[in-house]
Amino acid sequence: MFQVNEVLNLQDKLYRILVSIERHVVWISLDDSKALPDFARIEQLNDLLLQEKMTRVDDPYEYVQSLLPEEGSKDAAIRDKNYLVISPLVEDPQFYVKKVRTKHIAEILATGKVSRPYLYKLIRRYWQRGQTPNALLPDYKNSGAKGTKRTVKDKKLGRPRVYMEGTGALIDEKTEKLFRIVIDKYVLNKNFTIARAHRRLKKLYEQLFPNVAESEKPTKRQMGYFFEREYSHVEKVRAAVPDIIYQKDIRPLLSTATTQALGPGSRYEIDATIADVILVANHDRNQPVGRPTVYIVIDVFSRFIVGWYIGFENPSYVAAFQALHLALTDKSHIFSDLAIDTNSFSWPAAGLPEAILADRGELQGHQIEGLESSHKIRIENTPPYRGDAKGIVEQRFRTLQAEFKGFTPGEVIGPTVKKRGGKNYWLDGTLTVSEFTEIIVSSIVMRNFIDPMTKYDRAKDMPAALPSIPVHLWNWGLQNRTGRLRKASTETVRIALLPRAKASASVQGICVFGVYYSSPEIIELGWMHRSGKSPRPEAVDVAYDPDFANEVYLFHTKGNRDHWVCRISDVSREFRGSSFWEVWRKQSLTKIQASKYWLEADKVRNQHEERVEEIISSAIKQTPRPTATNTERMRGVSSARTEQLEKERENRRPTVAKKNQPSKVVHLTQPDDNDDYPDFEDELFDDGDD
Repeated sequence: MFQVNEVLNLQDKLYRILVSIERHVVWISLDDSKALPDFARIEQLNDLLLQEKMTRVDDPYEYVQSLLPEEGSKDAAIRDKNYLVISPLVEDPQFYVKKVRTKHIAEILATGKVSRPYLYKLIRRYWQRGQTPNALLPDYKNSGAKGTKRTVKDKKLGRPRVYMEGTGALIDEKTEKLFRIVIDKYVLNKNFTIARAHRRLKKLYEQLFPNVAESEKPTKRQMGYFFEREYSHVEKVRAAVPDIIYQKDIRPLLSTATTQALGPGSRYEIDATIADVILVANHDRNQPVGRPTVYIVIDVFSRFIVGWYIGFENPSYVAAFQALHLALTDKSHIFSDLAIDTNSFSWPAAGLPEAILADRGELQGHQIEGLESSHKIRIENTPPYRGDAKGIVEQRFRTLQAEFKGFTPGEVIGPTVKKRGGKNYWLDGTLTVSEFTEIIVSSIVMRNFIDPMTKYDRAKDMPAALPSIPVHLWNWGLQNRTGRLRKASTETVRIALLPRAKASASVQGICVFGVYYSSPEIIELGWMHRSGKSPRPEAVDVAYDPDFANEVYLFHTKGNRDHWVCRISDVSREFRGSSFWEVWRKQSLTKIQASKYWLEADKVRNQHEERVEEIISSAIKQTPRPTATNTERMRGVSSARTEQLEKERENRRPTVAKKNQPSKVVHLTQPDDNDDYPDFEDELFDDGDD
């Protein structure tokens, strides 16, 4: 059976079935410009099909049916006018009868609206292109050969010049090659404008074609036309921005992250942001403390926020592992501390995911190996500068901050303005750290249990009655999708998440960052015994909590996560009760102070060494050549030593003070020769009677 408008290929010639009548079909050749409807026997056509001499093929004019010109356009007007002219003929059921066809053609020509050649052109066009009014649409799309490159001969293409002198440059293959070199080097790689790149082109053109007038060099318009014609839109877009920006913000998104998550726990995403608000201290609302760091851990499948961190640690592994620890453990204590009523919701049981996607700097290297190897969690890292790889958690930051942005004092809206009456948002903050934490946690509860998602890409097997709310998607996924969550003890997860370090072993204990630790186990094994054959290893692996320096966890067996708890020893008692941040700060201050003393010590030591060298040099110069033999000199060692010892003892003997000579007496009167004491009896008892 043959259908109307079906196209057949007979000996590389195409024919269209116009109508089927009893044992015949009326068809027309599509390749003959003078073709008219003709008859063919159906039985004969079937034989040709069986002999594989004729085949059914696709309609080459199928596109005509999908054309939809605008109402009132020139195309539509020409189509409707032409169809109105030929409609008496093509709408006649017996158009294939020659006498009937001749009669209609004569009547149409009698109206004087069209000529005979044009009329035959219209009716052939109608039959050959599918017997629809759209078959009469003009082929304006082929006018001018749009997109076809013109062949350059001896004359410049395009309209002649009107204002500029000269005829212009002939854009041949050599010139096009120069265009491509300059565009690739300056426009695509260095983001030059066409105008700037054209100036570079003229310099290069002068080197290859000297003594050419300025008016005969390729113009900026010619170069711009070549760029628009030869380079695709994608090439221009990629050239306009750095590759990182293109990959992150411009490239087409061909899928969603949810398609790779089979159920809850298939993949967690973790990321951090600096909140756009200035907080104040809990103890003093007039003291700003800056912008907090917010970490979010979110399940990709359900968009359920499973963990978070809110504080002032910079985005790093230290803050990330606290968010992960909360995501993998129970959170009831958090809600009780913040006085959040948990009667209206039930937080799902925590568990370990199959994979965690994070930035390269946070979960890369040996720090996360404990969680990766102990609990078979796959750690995935995004490429550098590719925040779009974690689009789900990035978008969640925006929705969480919408809870306070726009009306909270201290909101960060850009750089501080110090002129023209601008306000400094650093001094506008009113929220304390505790209040901000309560807002974020309450917002997380709202997003997890209350707010439906409007743009969640639902899978085919999700029922229509399933709300697009994270907790409902989570629960449905646990029941209907592959279970991915695994249970683990809180302490085991905490130890696995702690950062690792290499520690040395000595008689003083285990040394980590210059702090010494000991435990009953290492003492019992003899690691701290002062023996030349001690069984202690040279280095061991330990896990440490940066916020608590009193303990470290020693992994004593290679390939096993069993550990001993080592506590700080008396040797490092100055660091008890401190965090490792304080330990590192105090050690840094000590080293800074020691470096100052070493500088002064080096200066004094230099003077000391110069003095020693001077004394030795002087002694060498004052030593005469020996006159005695070596044997005689060695024989005199004992007597010389005794003599030197006597002099040393004599020098140590205290000196006896000698009596001083009496001073010389100077008499004011002539002394008597009599040595008797003077008699003053007469002067004392003289009454004055005489």
